[in-house]
Amino acid sequence: MKWVVNFGMLLSSFITFVSWGSVYNLPSSDSRLIGEQVIHKAIKGDYFQALAENYNVGFFALLAANPNVDPFLLEPGSDIVIPKQMLLPFGKREGIVINLAEMRLYYYPKGEKLVYVFPVGIGREGLETPHLTSTIGEKRKDPTWRPTQEMRARYFAEHGKEMVKEVPAGPNNPFGKYALRIGTSEYLLHGTNKRFGIGMRASSGCIRLYDNDIEWLYNNIPIGTLIRILEQPIKMSYEHDGKKIELHSPLTPEGGVEVKLVMTKAVKHFIGNNVQMLKKVSLLLANPEGVVVSLN
Repeated sequence: MKWVVNFGMLLSSFITFVSWGSVYNLPSSDSRLIGEQVIHKAIKGDYFQALAENYNVGFFALLAANPNVDPFLLEPGSDIVIPKQMLLPFGKREGIVINLAEMRLYYYPKGEKLVYVFPVGIGREGLETPHLTSTIGEKRKDPTWRPTQEMRARYFAEHGKEMVKEVPAGPNNPFGKYALRIGTSEYLLHGTNKRFGIGMRASSGCIRLYDNDIEWLYNNIPIGTLIRILEQPIKMSYEHDGKKIELHSPLTPEGGVEVKLVMTKAVKHFIGNNVQMLKKVSLLLANPEGVVVSLN
């Protein structure tokens, strides 16, 4: 099923768009598929950053799903794929799960058959967001931003002057209005004073969210909530109507050497002996678009 929409239309049924993230019905334990494919019919003046904010998706996700589209100059009437359908990451459906490869945060509220999905910004090359398992250790409203010694040293090396030691709450605060601390570490889930950067590798290692998203998480995530940060560029699922696969480009590590997806044993086992399917997946591995593809 496919939805064709513009900003003036509202969606209902399998997916709900709200002022914070997207809410999906949690599928049964033998399924990972959530959401529906959304096609935006471009109008004059559309550009990817505006679409990302209106549909609450990441900027890079739009780029990957629309590889031949100029992100700043969309042709009116053209179809733009909005990646609102996805496969849940492998693992327990509990607490917060952040998949760095797709730059999405999944929240499974205890006792509810729902999953909330939010686009996130993550650490840039050389300042990678770590893989970890922890809990939400602290919640901060109107946090003060204090750069670490490493950040201050990098700033001095790049600009030849000292960085400010702290920025109080307000419009110039890089943390925005809310922050959630991961355990007792220096890593936070936080808002931002910049619209650009959600769904991108742009932070110093923390997790950035849109302002409405972090406000909702702040108000709804209890301290002690489990959080897992992982990297799963390949997601697969056996669904009732056939096999599904979703592929994302692996993160480029420090040093800038691009990493390519490869045909792993798990992928080969998933495909089986179907030669046509093998060719199809080989092409997808070379050009991952971050959307759910049926292998029927």
